[in-house]
Amino acid sequence: MSSEPLELELELERPAGAHGRDLTTGSIPRHLIAFSVPMLAGSAIQTGYSIVNAIWVGRGLGTAAMAAVTVSFPVIFILMAVAGGLTMASNILASQSYGAKDWSQLRRVIQNSTVLVLALSIMIIVCGEWSAEHILRLVDTPPEVLPMAVGYLRILLCSMPFMFAIFLLASLLRGVGDSKTPLYFQGIFLGVNAILDPLFMFGWLGFPKLGLNGTAVATIIAQGCSVIALSTYLHRKRHIVQPHWTDLRLNLETSLLTLRIGIPSMIQQALVSIGMLFIIGLVNAYGKDGAAAFGAASRIDQVAFMPAMTLGMAVSTLSGQNIGAGHHHRVKEVFKWGLLFSSGITLVASVIAVTFPRLLLKMFISDPQVIALGARYLQIVGGGYVLFSVMFVSNGVINGAGHTFITTLISLVGLWIVRVPLATYLSHSMHRLDGIWYAMVISFATGSLISVGYYFSGRWKRPIRRKETLP
Repeated sequence: MSSEPLELELELERPAGAHGRDLTTGSIPRHLIAFSVPMLAGSAIQTGYSIVNAIWVGRGLGTAAMAAVTVSFPVIFILMAVAGGLTMASNILASQSYGAKDWSQLRRVIQNSTVLVLALSIMIIVCGEWSAEHILRLVDTPPEVLPMAVGYLRILLCSMPFMFAIFLLASLLRGVGDSKTPLYFQGIFLGVNAILDPLFMFGWLGFPKLGLNGTAVATIIAQGCSVIALSTYLHRKRHIVQPHWTDLRLNLETSLLTLRIGIPSMIQQALVSIGMLFIIGLVNAYGKDGAAAFGAASRIDQVAFMPAMTLGMAVSTLSGQNIGAGHHHRVKEVFKWGLLFSSGITLVASVIAVTFPRLLLKMFISDPQVIALGARYLQIVGGGYVLFSVMFVSNGVINGAGHTFITTLISLVGLWIVRVPLATYLSHSMHRLDGIWYAMVISFATGSLISVGYYFSGRWKRPIRRKETLP
C-alpha cells in the first residue's frame, strides 16, 4: 500500500477527454431536472425489467418461486449495501473534488476506489456463498421455498464483481455530473437480461431449462457484458473517470477518508437490509401467501420510491459539487427544489397505490388471497410514500456533505428503535399483517422528522476533510 500521490495525470490542468458537467453554476432546478431525468429513466428501465421479471416468475413459475425471490432479495441487498456504501463514498469524494477543481485528488479517488471495490467484491462472494443457507433459515423461510431460494441465491452471488464494478463506474460518472452515460449502459444490461430471462427460465429456443435459477444465470451474463462495454467506452473517450487498470494502487490517506465516509454508509444500507430481513421473518410467519403478497406489493413500492431515490442521488451530487466549491447558499436551493419535485411526484404515486391496489397487484399475481393481502399493504403503506420522499431529499444533502454517519444514525433510529420493535409488537398483538404495515409507516415519519431537523440545524456544513491535509 502506498501513501505517495499517484503519478498519473496529477497536473493542475483538467485532464483531456470527456469531463462531466459543472453543477456549481447556473440554474439549480434546471440542473436537478437535467441530472435527474437520465437517472429517472434508468430507474424506470430497471423497475420495468423488475416488473417483467416478477411477472415471469409469479405467473410462469408460481407462488413458491415468487416467495423464493422475496426472501432472497434482502440477502442480495445486504451485499449491495456494502458496495453501495463504498461507491457512495467514491461519489461524494469525486463530486467534492470536481467542484473544487482538484483534479489530482479526483484521480486518486478513482484509482483507490477501484482497488477497494474489486477486493471487497471477491471477499463478499466467499462470505455470501458460505452463509446463504444459514441466513435464509434465520428468517424462517418456509420449508417448501428454502431449496429453491438457496440455489437461486448462490448462483446470483456470482454476479457480485460485475455488479460492484457497475456501481462504482456509475457513481464516479454521476459524481462529475455525468448521469447520461450510466443510463446508456444500464439499458444494455437490462435489455440483454430481459431477453435472456425467459430463455433460461423456460428453455426456449434450445436454451437449458433452469427455472428460477435461469434468471440468476441471465443476470451474470448481462452484467458482464455491461461492465466490458462501459469500460471500453470510457477508455476510448479518455473520460475523466476512467480507471487506469494497469496501474491500480491504494493511497493510504484517500483509503482512510473513503472508509470514513463509506463505512457508515455501508452500515446504514446494511441496517436497512437486515431490518428488511427481520420484517420478512415476521411476514413469513403468516405463510407463503404473506411472503408472496409482500414481494408483489414491494414491486409497487419500487415504482413509488423511484423518483424520491433518484432525486435524492441528484441532490447528493449537486450538494457535493457546490460544497466542494464553497457555495453553501446554492445547497439551500438544491434542498428546496429537490423537496418540491420529489414530494410532488411521489404524491401522485401514493394516490394511485392507495386507490387502485388490486389492479396494480394483478400484474404480478393471480391468487385472490395473495392479492387481498397485498392490497391491504398498499392501502396502509402507500399513504406514507411522501414521508419517505422528504427523508431522501434531506438525506441527500447530508450525504453530499459527507456526513454519512448522521444518515446512518437516522436509519438506526427509524429501523431498529421504531420499525422492527413496533412491527414485532403490533403483529403479535393484532395477530395480522396490518401491524407490520403500520410500523413501516411510523418509521417513515420518524426518519423524515429527524433528517429534516438535522438539515435545518446547519451542522452538515462542517467540512469532512481539512484542506491542509491535501497535497
